[in-house]
Amino acid sequence: MPASYLPYQPDQDYLLPPSLSEWLPEGHLAYFISDSVDSMELSAFHARYEEGGPRNQPFHPAMMVKVLLYAYATGVFSSRKIAAKLHEDVAFRILAAGNFPAGRTLRDFRAFHLKELSELFVQVVKLAKEMGLVKLGTIAVDGTKVKANASRHKAMSYGHMLKAEAELKGQIAALLKRAQAADEAQGHDPELEVPAEIARRQDRLQAIREARARLEKRQRQSESERGRHPDDPPRGGRWKRPYGVPEDKAQENFTDPDSRIMKRTGGGFDASYNAQTAVDEAAHIIVAAELTNSASDAAQLPRMLQAVKDNLGKAPKQVLADTGYRSEVVFEQLSGGETELVVSIGREGKAQLDFHADRKPHSALMAARLRTPEGKAAYRKRKWIAEPPNGWIKNVLGFRQFNMRGLHRVTAEWKLVCAALNLRRMCAMAAG
Repeated sequence: MPASYLPYQPDQDYLLPPSLSEWLPEGHLAYFISDSVDSMELSAFHARYEEGGPRNQPFHPAMMVKVLLYAYATGVFSSRKIAAKLHEDVAFRILAAGNFPAGRTLRDFRAFHLKELSELFVQVVKLAKEMGLVKLGTIAVDGTKVKANASRHKAMSYGHMLKAEAELKGQIAALLKRAQAADEAQGHDPELEVPAEIARRQDRLQAIREARARLEKRQRQSESERGRHPDDPPRGGRWKRPYGVPEDKAQENFTDPDSRIMKRTGGGFDASYNAQTAVDEAAHIIVAAELTNSASDAAQLPRMLQAVKDNLGKAPKQVLADTGYRSEVVFEQLSGGETELVVSIGREGKAQLDFHADRKPHSALMAARLRTPEGKAAYRKRKWIAEPPNGWIKNVLGFRQFNMRGLHRVTAEWKLVCAALNLRRMCAMAAG
């Protein structure tokens, strides 16, 4: 007896128009993001198009925001891949509602609305608070290195810059002599256009000079902040080189000059940014997201606490941070505030360091606090609170490298990533 299959007629058209609401299950992330964006204030996005007139018909900002947030929440970051998903993926098609912006359009929208996309993060955090997912009792601050959109082969060390400058100057001088000799031999106009090879080398020389100037400027700023006077001569110890002269191994990247060489987990170095998150204990919602091109976390704690207060209008009761945030200057700055600090003084798994109270009184007090049962119990929660969101961003969403370049652009993209992760987390918590 032949098998009896369920009906299968791929050529059968719909007899009635299909309802988009039936294409995805109830509670799907796409619906949650759509409803969330509909509740947000998007007037800043609309302001850009108000003077365009009725003949100017750009894609609706609400649709574009929904598509971008859903794309980042599901690990699709390339504008070309997002454009392809609009044709291939049911959830994307529902959010776009019959619109198919090209990859370039999506990329330009993201680039043109950096400030507005950054402010969306704050609206998402406030929405999470309204849902009861943010308590601001205990938060944990952590940093993670995210690779910049910069090739490691397009970087050069300070020592190599000096050598390359000298070589290029010699090559340009030799080519100019050859061009002059050829002009005289052939009777050409002495004001003949500079050959392409000379122009190419001059452009390269100019780029190296600008990169060297940026390195030297940063070196001068760093030494001034550490108390060195421009007239201080080189000597042993901290000041081994003249004022404002970087070490030969100091590097500058040509594709993204704002990025910095940072140590990569597992070994090696990459042009990267230091992405900071402050995570609330209640539901692992990121309540502050900032970014810096300094590899050190030591000065970031006041900035993150201020960002939390700016975003939610209230300071947390307690903040936890690892030893990378240890700083006597920061402890003194934040002492007596409304937020209790619990910051590790030594590496985890090792004995906490002892500090002389007369030299570093605030560090000594922190070390004493961490030796109490209450301090130990509080700090034990840090890893459980702070590290999961960074792990979700890198391993679940797959966001390991920025798509944009420049500090202010990657800062906006980082906030977009964190807003998307928060929405994904909020959807899961609402369903649970």
